[in-house]
Amino acid sequence: MKRVQLEIVLGTILVLLSAAIVIILGAREPQRLADYEVQQRAELIEFGASVFVTNCTRCHGTQAQGITGVAPSLRDENFFTRRLAEVGWQGSLEDYIVSVVTTGRQISTRPELYAGGGIPAMPTWSEKFGGPLRDDQIRAVAAFIMNFEPYALGQVATLEPLLPPVDESTPEGRGQAVFVQAGCAACHTISGISTGNIGPVLDGLASRAGDRVSGLTAEEYIRQSILDPSAYVVEGFADGIMPQTFGDTLTDEQINDLVAFLLTLQ
Repeated sequence: MKRVQLEIVLGTILVLLSAAIVIILGAREPQRLADYEVQQRAELIEFGASVFVTNCTRCHGTQAQGITGVAPSLRDENFFTRRLAEVGWQGSLEDYIVSVVTTGRQISTRPELYAGGGIPAMPTWSEKFGGPLRDDQIRAVAAFIMNFEPYALGQVATLEPLLPPVDESTPEGRGQAVFVQAGCAACHTISGISTGNIGPVLDGLASRAGDRVSGLTAEEYIRQSILDPSAYVVEGFADGIMPQTFGDTLTDEQINDLVAFLLTLQ
């Protein structure tokens, strides 16, 4: 075989091999791009979780379970299935979250449950409007919240229960459940139950509650603190932080159970 013929054969083989490599890589490209997209989404959610913990747990709870009288749950079925219809939003839920976080909400859509009456229901978070968050941080928070959807819809079991195991056959046990459900865990620390740092630590509350206000027993003081938190404000904490609405949002039985639970904190 002449040199020219050999070069033609080798060139043809190289062209065919190159074409085969391109076809193989092309066939794998959609999966590679899909894997890359999943990786990027996971990193965005992880980033959003850190932003949420720093900025959002005070109102929405340590696990986005909501705080009674302050802010709603972001991980329940209603939020993912009916919220857009309630507010008349035409876009996606994720874009709705971005919009609300960006501009805040000056008027509550449910003032009977959450802040209203001229009080901003949610502050503005975007730095464009005087808030502390960049656009990428807001988008990351939205991705993090959207990650709750399969849990809220029951498609994936929640690995970590939102409520600590309790014996709800007793007032104390039911009161512990109320403590978490009502959002108290987001603001107060009780060893083994919660790590909130917005309000006073409640470890040992029953031992000192009777000495807080002259003329009030421990039980009376705790009940007053729930129903009228401005009546006595613990030194070092500001008035107005604790919701004033527990008397309206909790039943008498729930308040009695909550008091019974807090009285166990010797």
